[in-house]
Amino acid sequence: MPPFAGSNPLSYNFSRNSIDSASNIITIDVGGQLFQTTKQTLKQSGSKSLLSEITNFNDGVLPFIDRDPEIFSILLSLLRTGNLPSKAKTFDIQDLIFESQFYGVEHLLLNSQSNPSQFEPFDLEKSVILPLSGRDSPTAISTTQLGSVQVAHGCKITSFDWSLKRKSTILTQFAGIDSMLSLSPSIVAAGATDFSGLQIIDVSKGFVKETLNWENVTKSGSTVQAIGSSKDFLFTSFESSRRNSNCIMIYDLNDSFRPVAEIGHYEIFGAELDSAIPATKLSWISSHNLLMAAGSHSGPSGVRGNIRFWDIRSGNVVWEIKENVDCFSDCTVSDDLSAILKVGVHSGEVFISDLRNIGGENSWTCLGDQRKVTNGKKEGFGCKIESHGNQVFCSKGGNLELWSEVLIGNSIKDRVFRKNSMGRAKDICGNKITHFSFGGNKMFVTRKDQQFVEVWQSSVRGF
Repeated sequence: MPPFAGSNPLSYNFSRNSIDSASNIITIDVGGQLFQTTKQTLKQSGSKSLLSEITNFNDGVLPFIDRDPEIFSILLSLLRTGNLPSKAKTFDIQDLIFESQFYGVEHLLLNSQSNPSQFEPFDLEKSVILPLSGRDSPTAISTTQLGSVQVAHGCKITSFDWSLKRKSTILTQFAGIDSMLSLSPSIVAAGATDFSGLQIIDVSKGFVKETLNWENVTKSGSTVQAIGSSKDFLFTSFESSRRNSNCIMIYDLNDSFRPVAEIGHYEIFGAELDSAIPATKLSWISSHNLLMAAGSHSGPSGVRGNIRFWDIRSGNVVWEIKENVDCFSDCTVSDDLSAILKVGVHSGEVFISDLRNIGGENSWTCLGDQRKVTNGKKEGFGCKIESHGNQVFCSKGGNLELWSEVLIGNSIKDRVFRKNSMGRAKDICGNKITHFSFGGNKMFVTRKDQQFVEVWQSSVRGF
């Protein structure tokens, strides 16, 4: 039996039985159960949805839909309030997704369950484990704004949709993937430090849409060191296979990855170490329209690095920070905090520098124990740091720290940050954290020698 019973094929085959009703009140028969609501409520579903179509019916018409009335009541409550009622937890999320797709309201379901505004940093705890196929540990992870996630492990990429219930795995040409960026829920940019070219991969269909290369002077291959993006551009840090030159390529995301510009092109000459350091982290600063490119190198004299801020329109560096004393193990930039943050490779402490001083003399402010800066113990080796909203997250071994600003004054010297340890007692002291990323209202964490992804979210948000 078809889902709709009736005789009018142009209106989803609704049956039309005359009833008396007020002009703004609509009665719907779903699976033999009557529901009353308003036209305004149904129009919340969007102009192209099935429920919005019902509002075009003449008064006195009773539409009949041959679907599950209990799930319909859940979705109707979603239309009324923007949130799922508590009784929704008695249903499998996949059933709700399937029915929401039928009615054309999946976007509302997604918004209620995986909206970035629902991210609650102080209430995060490990809630779900996403198993990966095979024996390889994750080497890269990438997320979308609404919570879908792609994980690279070995030669494979495994994708989870926003509900984390639908999983797919594809094979790639890489022996291992070192850099990956989600361009959409089904498209990723992926590259490796031992394989030439940046690949644009459709993970839903398992094929390479395009391979982007940098034509270097020596005509050798071009390996990928880092990937970043803005709303309009894709940024890729390339190094020649001979490791004697590097650059950052800019591609147009809205014009089939057309090359737009080449910046930061360095050829290695003699003992000039700075020119030999390719960018291994790329971050777009939308408030300043600048690209942050950071890279470091470990040599006989210790760990050295640089953080450069590029104006991609002119191709010039507008600010450069040279790292010699306590070079970054990792660094990030936060528009919300108007700051650059790093974790020192020697001290393992978090430092901040104000973006409002861009172009001026750099001054790092240590948020932790300043005395550790010169200890030379490399306590920060392998530590990761990322900003999300106005919060800063830093991994230390198997634990995560959350740094939050306490608003006191406007000067960088007046800024006060406090540290919080994340998770419950059962969540701490696991294997070393290798990557973490944010999507929707969740945080995704991977660890050394483990073949799964941890999902951290608020205890009240779990479905």
